[in-house]
Amino acid sequence: MTDINLIDAFERIPVKIFDGAVEGSKFAAAEIARLIRDKQSKNENCVLGLATGSTPKSLYVELVRMHKEEGLSFKNVISFNLDEYYPLEKDAWQSYNNYMHRHLFDHIDIDKKNINLPNGELPKEEIKKHCAEYEKKIEEAGGIDLQVLGIGNNGHIGFNEPGSSIYSKTRLINLENSTRLANAYEFANISEVPRLAITMGISTILKAKRIILLAWGPSKSEVIQRSVEGAVSESVPASLLQQHSDCTFIVDHVAASDLTRFKSPWLTGEIEWTSAMIKKAVVNMALKLKKPILSLTNNDYNEFGLGDLIVEEGDAYEINLQVFYLLRDSITGWPGGKPDAQLPTHPERSEPFPKRVIIFSPHPDDDIISMGGTFQRLRDQGHDVHVAYQTSGNIAVTDEFVTRFLDFAVGFEDIAGINNDRSEKILDEVRNYLSRKKTNSIDTPQIRSIKGLIRRCEARATCRYVGIPEKNIHFQNLPFYETGTIEKKPMEEKDIELTIELLREIKPHQLFCAGDLADPHGTHKVCLDVVLEALKRIKAAGDPWIKNCWLWLYKGAWQEWNIDEIEMAVPMSPDQVLKKRYGIFIHQSQKDMVPFQGSDSREFWQRAEERNAATANLYAQLGLTHYAAIEAFVRWSY
Repeated sequence: MTDINLIDAFERIPVKIFDGAVEGSKFAAAEIARLIRDKQSKNENCVLGLATGSTPKSLYVELVRMHKEEGLSFKNVISFNLDEYYPLEKDAWQSYNNYMHRHLFDHIDIDKKNINLPNGELPKEEIKKHCAEYEKKIEEAGGIDLQVLGIGNNGHIGFNEPGSSIYSKTRLINLENSTRLANAYEFANISEVPRLAITMGISTILKAKRIILLAWGPSKSEVIQRSVEGAVSESVPASLLQQHSDCTFIVDHVAASDLTRFKSPWLTGEIEWTSAMIKKAVVNMALKLKKPILSLTNNDYNEFGLGDLIVEEGDAYEINLQVFYLLRDSITGWPGGKPDAQLPTHPERSEPFPKRVIIFSPHPDDDIISMGGTFQRLRDQGHDVHVAYQTSGNIAVTDEFVTRFLDFAVGFEDIAGINNDRSEKILDEVRNYLSRKKTNSIDTPQIRSIKGLIRRCEARATCRYVGIPEKNIHFQNLPFYETGTIEKKPMEEKDIELTIELLREIKPHQLFCAGDLADPHGTHKVCLDVVLEALKRIKAAGDPWIKNCWLWLYKGAWQEWNIDEIEMAVPMSPDQVLKKRYGIFIHQSQKDMVPFQGSDSREFWQRAEERNAATANLYAQLGLTHYAAIEAFVRWSY
């Protein structure tokens, strides 16, 4: 008798899950390389459908590496790209033509005449003909052998927005506002994102012999679940891939987190009922039923598919108490540990006290936005708090703010009676450059330095507001960030060395880092990787202080921890919420109109307050004390 895999009953598309984008991309690259080489052995062309955006970048990095280090040749490859913004010049930084040459074509031996991309420069009256010719070219090449896809938060594939027909072909399409917002990180602001795009149709995509769809990060988890486990519907275009005979989703663990096998694993077969799993199951049940934890009944457990848990653990009352205590014990007003107290269930140790603390802030405002209340508590409770601003954050300062800043500097010199011709000259140079600056231009080093200075001044002012002394403020300016563009370099050795140097100088007992991997620019992910690599090397070197150093992760402006994941919850009063808001307001360059703010149009202070209030509301809904706001943290083992 064959065991039934209940995961297959939920997932209608095969899903391969990896630790991260790099590992998943290596698997996908190996599949592509195998196909290319197989075609080469038969003296045949290999026709690839290629995607753009942040998702396939690591795939192209691996393909370039395979070409340079393993001799993978692309001479027999014919490529067709999925889409292109319209209208947009080919050489614009944001164009997918530019993207493909920058990330792949300029680094491999593909024959340039075999590269096919939709043309975003044509007059509108020529687009229909161009799209028909694009379809014809694909047919003449023998059809696409393997199509690479990403997926939008609304389920779009290519630029086929919800509602696109399964019979649609290559065409000009209107972009939904949610798609434009999601892609706004590539542009200075939302108004610059094109409203139209040329895209292969759903029908064109489904004709590919094989399809692989890539997805990374928490922002994709909901749409992956709907595409893989939901009904086939044109309102979720990626769900139409369920009808393809050879399609595989390649995702990381976070993007897979809403699949039933992770969200409700008790429904897919036997599981080990650990404390964490019990907490997850009971919290999810209570939230779905809108009942406090202590009000759940045996009948609720049975109807929610948790009958096995009742059998294993006993009465619902005992399980409810266990989970309630886990939630209650996560709440503390002492994020650095309560001195002279024996609290075995407290999230942090009482000793040593006071602690040396480093708050790592990827950008110069993540500290106050993400954990401003905790930041203040740590300082007020007497800990030796340091802040390490990992990057300059210069790219997020508008050109208008630069001229305003320089106007003030020159005006201040006039008031002070300082005759500084050099300042006037710099101001004139900057104004002249900015007046001629094109959309895809990269700022000069001088302007980047000014923008970095603006953000450093704001960060210093925030630290003074909280009460952090100047000697405890550290501006790392990690090199990976300093490209002058949205796109950053990978983690570099110098980034790690600078972080090791700071850690060894301070020898902290407690670290706080951004665990918010939904940041659309990828900066938070690199910053976390840098710290983790530095800690790994220090640990391997045997530094004795590292044994007593705990690492806590906070979420940034983009998302929050799931309630069942939270291990330390720091409550805030209404007055503390206001104090945090005023701290965020100090970052004036990030107020009102923030460049590259992703798919969320709210200002950062609004995101933070609404997120912290929502966490507090969830605790209250589960039967805990109702606070005005809660900042949440998860402890990370390294």
